Amino acid sequence: MQAATDAASEAFKTWSKSTVLTRQQLMFNLQSLIKRDMNKIAENITLEQGKTLPDAQGDVMRGLQVVEQCCSIPSLMLGETLPNIARDMDTFTYRFPLGVTAGITPFNFPAMIPLWMFPMSLVCGNTMVLKPSERDPGATMMLMELVKEAGFPDGVLNVIHGAHDAVNFICDNDAIKAISFVGSDNAGKYIYERGSKNGKRVQSNMGAKNHGVIMPDANKEACLNALAGAGMGAAGQRCMALSTLVWVGEAKNWIPELIDRCKKLKVGPGNAPDADLGPLISPAAKKRVLDLVQSGVDEGAELLLDGRDITVPGYENGNFVGPTYLHNVKTSMRCYKEEIFGPVLCSLEADSLDEAIAIINSNQYGNGTAVFTTNGATARKFIDEIDVGQIGINAPIPVPLPMFSFTGTRGSFRGDLHFYGKQGVSFYTQLKTVVQLWRHQDATQQTARTSFPIQK
Repeated sequence: MQAATDAASEAFKTWSKSTVLTRQQLMFNLQSLIKRDMNKIAENITLEQGKTLPDAQGDVMRGLQVVEQCCSIPSLMLGETLPNIARDMDTFTYRFPLGVTAGITPFNFPAMIPLWMFPMSLVCGNTMVLKPSERDPGATMMLMELVKEAGFPDGVLNVIHGAHDAVNFICDNDAIKAISFVGSDNAGKYIYERGSKNGKRVQSNMGAKNHGVIMPDANKEACLNALAGAGMGAAGQRCMALSTLVWVGEAKNWIPELIDRCKKLKVGPGNAPDADLGPLISPAAKKRVLDLVQSGVDEGAELLLDGRDITVPGYENGNFVGPTYLHNVKTSMRCYKEEIFGPVLCSLEADSLDEAIAIINSNQYGNGTAVFTTNGATARKFIDEIDVGQIGINAPIPVPLPMFSFTGTRGSFRGDLHFYGKQGVSFYTQLKTVVQLWRHQDATQQTARTSFPIQK
């Protein structure tokens, strides 16, 4: 681990002095190579992580979009200038890199999340030490090969492997100036506190409990299809999964139709062409999901769809959980308060939009939310009053494209600057402000001399 950091420190001495246009060209090279090998990377994700192949392809594609945004780095790195702020005095700013940075990534998006981190860090002139999830590091290692093939110098991007010891090393190492993290609550809080205590800049995306509010005037067919996909896709292993539904008024009458759609989703190995849901990442993850579902039943929720005993032929010992639906969930229940991270929908009822908003704002998390409605006034009220960082209007998973930033809030994020977009550039750079004074009277008029010069 120390060798990786030393290599990053040494590489920074020259990499930070490389031109912005050089870094841009290398990013274009990387973009082309990722496009070339997209299917290979996706197949590896399906093999290691278990998600379906189309979902794995989406994993790579969303990461590639960040790389493409980094290709516009000359405009993203522009500073600000104000001439003649006082007589003969100008002020301007420019951005410069921090030094060695670090990224710690989760298992659920083994391509997208590393691509949230290292392209932005590198194109801003930093070097990076990247620690992928120990559960599925393959995609990161394939990306490392593409970085090398693209022409990035040795030492600019370095990978270390491990769990707790590797995390502690990153948090404590003096050479590392900034840490990017995506993962669970406990790990995110720990990394933020330990890294910040050691003087590092930290951005930490953590857990979520994303609510979808269904109004009676919503487009029913489109809404129900969106709910089934957003709640069950990737076997629920998304920090932006729409896992919690709030049915307002008569909209609750649509629940049986939603359950019918969920029943039709096919569970199987990720490489099966007809699979809608793959397995969970590990036996421990499956046990946790099953325990949370049972806790909901024990506390009085109605289990309207039970996917706990599903068996996939040929994979009888697999970590599969089928679509599951808990209704009449209360905010005091453990299955509501904790992120389940499985193909489980929890649903509540509300009498009004105001009540639905109050429920969401009382939850500790603030990653994403959505409202389904055909009424513009309802949408505006929801946008104005909801205390969540990312809002979808008839869009179940409102993850922004990389020209914007991923803006989860409250219990879902710790730090001051978010991932990618303009905030990503700000996170990976430091501003220098220059005040320069060139007095007008110091300028002298020089004229050409035609006489032979002599020494005096």
